[in-house]
Amino acid sequence: MKFKINENSIVYGDETRELARITFPQVAPGVVDIDHTFVGEELRGQGMAGQLMEQCVAQLRASGRKARTSCSYAAKWFEKHPEEADLLDK
Repeated sequence: MKFKINENSIVYGDETRELARITFPQVAPGVVDIDHTFVGEELRGQGMAGQLMEQCVAQLRASGRKARTSCSYAAKWFEKHPEEADLLDK
């Protein structure tokens, strides 16, 4: 199993199964909306959503993009990680 990083999404799984996903489509120049986080039942409670967020944050930093959070999990994650607040589009 591994993370597959795309421009506007990150998927965890293998060639045949998608076990977790985070999507962050572009909504303005240089701004994405983290709009969906999904973790399959077999991985729930194991920190996978947090790992998806960490991967997403790394991608945003590397590309110089900012984020909005219509996904409630992403909004709560940023509240718990104020050191990453500079990535939020204000």
